[in-house]
Amino acid sequence: MTRAPANLLAVRSLLLDHLDIDESRTRAEDLEPAEVGIVGDASHRGGYHCGSDRVVSGDYSVVESPRDSSGLTLDSSALDVGGFSVKSGGSTHDLRSFSVWCVQQCAAGAPDTRDIREIIYSPDGKTVKRWDRLGKRSTGDSSHLWHTHFSFFRDSTKAGRDQTPLFRRYLTSIGLIPAAQPLEDDMPTPADVWSADVIPAARPPYNNSDYGDPAKPKEGNKSWTAGYALQAAVEASRAASAEARAARLGQEAILAAVQGLDTAAILARIDQVAAAEQQRDEQLAELVRAGLGGELAADEVVRRIGELLTAAGPAQG
Repeated sequence: MTRAPANLLAVRSLLLDHLDIDESRTRAEDLEPAEVGIVGDASHRGGYHCGSDRVVSGDYSVVESPRDSSGLTLDSSALDVGGFSVKSGGSTHDLRSFSVWCVQQCAAGAPDTRDIREIIYSPDGKTVKRWDRLGKRSTGDSSHLWHTHFSFFRDSTKAGRDQTPLFRRYLTSIGLIPAAQPLEDDMPTPADVWSADVIPAARPPYNNSDYGDPAKPKEGNKSWTAGYALQAAVEASRAASAEARAARLGQEAILAAVQGLDTAAILARIDQVAAAEQQRDEQLAELVRAGLGGELAADEVVRRIGELLTAAGPAQG
């Protein structure tokens, strides 16, 4: 029997997560679960809402494109979206503006619309229009005055291709999903560093009240500044340690072959270097703790970390 594919169920969930504002009750303003459909009812025959068990002879959703004929499975390849009205970013957004926005994206050739075959919609609640990628039709029946229909080429459904990007982009454009942060804001916070076990010795106690608070500027904030210093210090330490370790192991191997040094001596040497590196990491952690606790200014933390790394560079190994 015709089934709902996972990629369209994901679109359904995304829309309901952000447009069904009050899940505890049914409201005309909300997009309700019953208003977002994928599989046609039992009497439905033909069209993208039907899988291979319900298509009909000459079915347009199969014969008009090789993308459909080659992708025919038991999966439905359509999504219906009902009415909603939500206020965000100082404006009211509803099914009409949503539909027009999606059609504009398709007409503009946005990459995340490439799998949409058609959109049947009403821009004003009075006239039904259809955007058809194949240019076959331009209108639809009156039921589309109150819901918008999306057809997806069947090969994309068969492949399980993610169809959420377009709809996520819409929700972002109206302010219901936060926009992606600029690249410079993607650096981990001190809490991120600790939770990832970058330097286990730098773990709590610490106060995380500043972390992730957009109201607190990063510049001049000891938590943020020290965190960035820690990240830079860890990366520099790791790079220096890896380079030094490789050089040392190569040297020890040569000496072992030429001078006949025993394995125990080589291993003892490696253990000695590892202990020194651990001590350096603990010192780094102490400096960051001092910065977070207000015992040292952030610039002083950065300066001392630099001195520590310089003193403990590859030449010391």
